[in-house]
Amino acid sequence: MFCCIGRTASRRVLGGMLAAAALFTAAAALRPRQPVAVAAATHEWGLSFQGENQAPVPNLSAEELAPYNAYYCAPNPGKHLYLTFDAGYENGNTAAILDALKKHSAPGAFFVVGPYIRDNAELVKRMAAEGHIVGNHSWSHPDLSSKGREEFESELARVEQLYQETTGQPMQKFFRPPQGKFSDENLQWAKELGYCTVFWSLAYVDWNTDAQPTAQQAFDKLIPRTHDGAIVLLHSTSSTNAAILDELLTRWEQMGYTFGSLTELAGEGA
Repeated sequence: MFCCIGRTASRRVLGGMLAAAALFTAAAALRPRQPVAVAAATHEWGLSFQGENQAPVPNLSAEELAPYNAYYCAPNPGKHLYLTFDAGYENGNTAAILDALKKHSAPGAFFVVGPYIRDNAELVKRMAAEGHIVGNHSWSHPDLSSKGREEFESELARVEQLYQETTGQPMQKFFRPPQGKFSDENLQWAKELGYCTVFWSLAYVDWNTDAQPTAQQAFDKLIPRTHDGAIVLLHSTSSTNAAILDELLTRWEQMGYTFGSLTELAGEGA
């Protein structure tokens, strides 16, 4: 069955529909807008090395890091270097590194993961006994930029707990994001947990145990990149680092540098 509507009636129906649509649009405009979730910015730490013995340009500036109690070099650069070591596992090189630090009375900071403490309790105790910082590098070395707050806090808390059980001391609150990957939220959460986040301004490719640089290659990379207030990143798994550290520290001393602790660095920025 077909229903026919006259021209006048059609106009009335169309006018009513348009009026209703206008009322709906106006009502929608008056409703409060729901906030749109915006993902936190994520980053992977990177450096652009400049001229010889000049500080590099990072992908986040000191000014951008400062609100989070995070650093990549000393806030007030002088003739000081800050030695840090990432320790994801042990392959026989850390004892020699500790020996070299002791010989030069140089404080270091070892950023360790949970299994490192579990499997190398005596080395961790030695680090603490000889005055070095043992920092938090997360429990399992994941990309924390993709994790929620609960998992982030668990990754750090498990390391803290095992360190205290192992050494009888609370872990000092220094954190290095695993893989150099992090989000703005990670930095904020770390700060709220009392941590100072520590990046680096001097490093070289030393982590590949299957393709270790020669001693000369290491010196050729590190010496020209050395700059005032540098936070140095070396991997304790590197056999080259273990072999050259005594001479490297001597060369830095001959350049007029002394070795500072991250506790001093954090104090400068306070």
